[in-house]
Amino acid sequence: MNIYIVIPAHNEEDCIALMLESLANQTLLPKKVVVVNDHSTDRTQEIIDKFSTKNDWIQGLSITSSKEHIPGSKVINAFYRGFETLDNNYDIICKFDADIILPENYLASIATLFQTNEKIGIAGGLAFIEKNDEWVYETIASKDHVRGPFKAYRKECFANIGGLKQSIGWDTMDVLLAQFYGWTIKTDKSLKVKHLKPTGKSYHKSSKYLQGEALYKMRFGLPLTLFSALKSAISKKSLMYFINTVFGYFKAEKKNIEPLVTLEQGLFIRKLRWKGVRKKLGL
Repeated sequence: MNIYIVIPAHNEEDCIALMLESLANQTLLPKKVVVVNDHSTDRTQEIIDKFSTKNDWIQGLSITSSKEHIPGSKVINAFYRGFETLDNNYDIICKFDADIILPENYLASIATLFQTNEKIGIAGGLAFIEKNDEWVYETIASKDHVRGPFKAYRKECFANIGGLKQSIGWDTMDVLLAQFYGWTIKTDKSLKVKHLKPTGKSYHKSSKYLQGEALYKMRFGLPLTLFSALKSAISKKSLMYFINTVFGYFKAEKKNIEPLVTLEQGLFIRKLRWKGVRKKLGL
């Protein structure tokens, strides 16, 4: 299978070499990799150039955008700048972050998943972060959810869902829309990806209301938004997270922001999410 990868990178001099080295060491090499240097002010471009010189399947692209790390729009904008340079001869398109280290069998295992089950639309491994000199599971998502830092999409699924949304919550929206179109989401729990920067560590302060906005854009509705915000707040041990998420939802509603899913898709999403809630509660 032809695997193409786009890697957005902003000031990643501490991580990007480790990430690209893990790609170069894959048992199944990708056909093409585009590393998008998004307005970096450190040695990121220098490191990209070093790897692209040694590996003809790696190319670098430098773009200019905001210096602020706003989740969602910035990274997906960079992704598309890289994606637009690629041809259409791929079977799997991957969006990877620059701050991960892949196990050497990652791409081979992902390709096997897609080859053995034609209904799999999105696949990936699990994220682990370093705590007290040990790599432990990053407990911000279900182990059945494919995380944003290392997502692989079947070409047909990527087209069905309309690609990636330029908004926070894009990596939840994609799996929900994929299921709407009948695709299966699959995590290979044996694939342990080292996530060098815990999620949200470098987000700008202005992003605190965007999670609520994302839930509004996905047509979660107020009851499901309250439940989702409470669950995440308990996990994060942060009352302010709950308050900010709910405030963000009402703020988006007041501004009459256009949802990113249709009414039919929104109904499907709510039913799917409530089904998951009932399952976890044993109802």
